Amino acid sequence: MATTTLFNNPLGLTVYSGCLNRQVTAATINQTFDELETTSMGGNGAHTFVKGLESSTVTLDFLNSYAAAEVATTLQSAYGTTVALTIKPTSAVISATNPEYQTTILVNNLTPVSGSVGDLSTQSITFTCNSPIVVDTTA
Repeated sequence: MATTTLFNNPLGLTVYSGCLNRQVTAATINQTFDELETTSMGGNGAHTFVKGLESSTVTLDFLNSYAAAEVATTLQSAYGTTVALTIKPTSAVISATNPEYQTTILVNNLTPVSGSVGDLSTQSITFTCNSPIVVDTTA
């Protein structure tokens, strides 16, 4: 079985047309969907469910940078809107071994200032996906 070391090359991450991969320290995609109960009185013996709408989230940990086209300015300009997000494990070409995850996210929360004296300014943000996550394995 092959294993993958995530993000050992520069991460391919684009948020709102801005390449923010140099400031990302962690990324987590949580794919979930609503569970709709279909249990009937027909003697199932257990609850039964079917898949409903996708309800996924993406969490990104950033090192804050306030320069033009960097983390704080890119996210602030996208605040309150739905923007495109793409993530792939490395900056290599999209393939079966380096899939690109594509979705749109609602930029509904920011933490542009965080930390204490001597700390790095960081933010960890969980975004709600406004579209299903598509996994692309072809360039």
